[in-house]
Amino acid sequence: MNATLKTLASAALALGLAAPAMAQDDPLQVGFVYVGSIGDLGWTYEHDQSRLAVEEHFGDAVETSYVENVPEGADAERVMTQMVLSGADLIFTTSFGYMDATNAVAERFPDVRFEHATGYRRDHPNVSTYSARFYEGRAVIGHIAGHMTESNVVGYIASYPIPEVIRGINAAYHHARAVNPDVEFRVVWVYTWFDPAQEADAAQALVDQGADVIMQHTDSTAPMTVAAEAEVVAFGQASDMEQFAPFPRVASIIDNWAPYYIDRTQAVMDGTWESVDTWDGIAPGMVELGEFSDYIPEEVRASAQALADSIADGSYHPFTGPLNRQDGTAWLAEGEVADDGTLAGMDFYIEGITGEIPN
Repeated sequence: MNATLKTLASAALALGLAAPAMAQDDPLQVGFVYVGSIGDLGWTYEHDQSRLAVEEHFGDAVETSYVENVPEGADAERVMTQMVLSGADLIFTTSFGYMDATNAVAERFPDVRFEHATGYRRDHPNVSTYSARFYEGRAVIGHIAGHMTESNVVGYIASYPIPEVIRGINAAYHHARAVNPDVEFRVVWVYTWFDPAQEADAAQALVDQGADVIMQHTDSTAPMTVAAEAEVVAFGQASDMEQFAPFPRVASIIDNWAPYYIDRTQAVMDGTWESVDTWDGIAPGMVELGEFSDYIPEEVRASAQALADSIADGSYHPFTGPLNRQDGTAWLAEGEVADDGTLAGMDFYIEGITGEIPN
């Protein structure tokens, strides 16, 4: 950045000014802030594939930009601010830990629209939130895991103890236990979204503890590499991770953000954008399931697909009672379905999972 641009940026920050309005014929400027690398073949990779889908859909009417490997904190606020000062009209911030930064920058620049992934705070009318019902996909792969484990030990690499991750553990365990009452989940918390070395260490530790199925809520393919070497079952996370198919990757949860990104970009262009909260799952296609490998027995592939279909058509909800909390107290009665409010703030394990959720 040259001295003149630095001076203008400093002046804009000091005055709290939004970026100037663009000429009507100018392309819409859309920015993306990524917590990981676009080459992670997981979470950030799928967000960037969806960014490319925006470019393909709108052509010259839209210009996109991105910054990858942005830490969750002050660095994120600086990156978002610079995007605004560079002319961004719409910014997608694609990690839970960007919540404070997104709302802080949105307050200073009310004419810019912000979309925050997996968060819940919409402190200002120019902030929207969006997420996927990942737990629907995890119910299906939990069903598969329960059938495929021979040791009855399933390892789960967890990122941070936030509701999104806790929901996923509970959904996977509930559906594994439904088909295998002897199944045990062992959870390792790594406190990172993307750290291949740490994720690999966690996977190896779980294998050493007897896990013959590995699940993950982290973004790299490192656990898949460990699974391949150990010849244990694993599942693609966020993207298909098809390079590890047909084994150890036997199925996958795929995040498809493209339709949402296109829709929200169009809304800005049309002047119809409003602050909303979106939480979509298998039915709208925000959560997809990768092809089931032939390593999964045919009858299990069929039952897993039937489970996915019942979730998609609304005839079944992954959190349907009877279900108790970890301490044995009642949560959902027979046939009762969990409400979205409880799921959005989930901070407890269901009965049967051992260990404690870290503070």
